[in-house]
Amino acid sequence: MELMDLHLGMRVVHPQYGDGVVKSINEFAAEILFKDGRKPVDPKASDLVPADARAQVHGLSVPLDRFVRETVDALVDRLGIEKPDGVVHELGTRWRGGKIVLHPSDATLQTKEIEIDGFFHKIVMVRNQLRVLEQKVNSNEALSSAEKFDWQQYITRCYGSLTTFNLLFKEKEQGF
Repeated sequence: MELMDLHLGMRVVHPQYGDGVVKSINEFAAEILFKDGRKPVDPKASDLVPADARAQVHGLSVPLDRFVRETVDALVDRLGIEKPDGVVHELGTRWRGGKIVLHPSDATLQTKEIEIDGFFHKIVMVRNQLRVLEQKVNSNEALSSAEKFDWQQYITRCYGSLTTFNLLFKEKEQGF
């Protein structure tokens, strides 16, 4: 391993001293804190290796910022996270730009108007967070099958309560 590949706080493994953490770096060596104390180490001469997995991208044929953007977008899609302006396409066209008007039973009180686009965004975010919660419950190894079933019932009831808002969705399968 080259000295320039190290950074402060990096976890490393030394063949003789074991696991350690890089505490300082100078032009000749790195000072690493091992279980038995701090030691100066030449990373190249000592066969020092990173303790954590590392990734390198060779022969990248797209600009790095585009690669990172596409990777993040793919992750956001996989997790079901929506951008505030990204959910409006799911809103039925007849509702876009519309308002929800709430009238209190007391006529002396003012009505409240809420833009449907913002309201719809919040509904979609609830849906997405329920999906993430459902995935976490189902993949949690600490929960028993009975506990997973109980939690799943709560989530299902939440979905059921939100079916009222299905009329806002452009496509039926996007709803609850």
